[in-house]
Amino acid sequence: MEQRNQALHAITVLLRASRSLEDLLKKDVAGYGLNATEFAVLELLYHKGEQPIQVIGKKILVASSSITYVIDKLEQKGFVKRRGCPTDRRVIYAVITEEGEALMEKVFPEHERKMEELFSAIPAEDLKQTIEHLKVIGVEASKRQGE
Repeated sequence: MEQRNQALHAITVLLRASRSLEDLLKKDVAGYGLNATEFAVLELLYHKGEQPIQVIGKKILVASSSITYVIDKLEQKGFVKRRGCPTDRRVIYAVITEEGEALMEKVFPEHERKMEELFSAIPAEDLKQTIEHLKVIGVEASKRQGE
C-alpha cells in the first residue's frame, strides 16, 4: 500500500478506535452514575487537587462553556464544591468533596484496571512507541490548523 493510502487508512483506523474507546469509557463511567465529562473532572480533581474552573476545560479537553454546567451537576451530586480564590475574586476553584473522593477511591482502581486490561494485548514497548507516534501526529495536526 502506498504511503498516501496508508495515511488515509491510519486515519480511519484511528478514528474508529477512538470512537470505540469513547463508547467503552461512556459505558464504564455510566455504571458509576456519571457521564464521561463528569468522570474526567472528578479524576482530575482526585489526582491533581483543586483546580480553577477556568482551566479545567483545557485540561480535560472539553469546551470551557460546558464546564460550568458539569461543575453544577457534580455539585448537585455532592462530589464537588466551589471555593473562591482568596487573592483574586475572579477565580473560582473546583474542589473534590469527601463524598467525591470516597467515590473515586472506590471506583477508580477498577476503572484503571479495565483500561490497563484493554491495552494488555500490546507489549509495553509497543504501547510506549504508539503513544510517541500519536503525539507526533497530534503536534503535526495542530501545526497545520493555521494553514
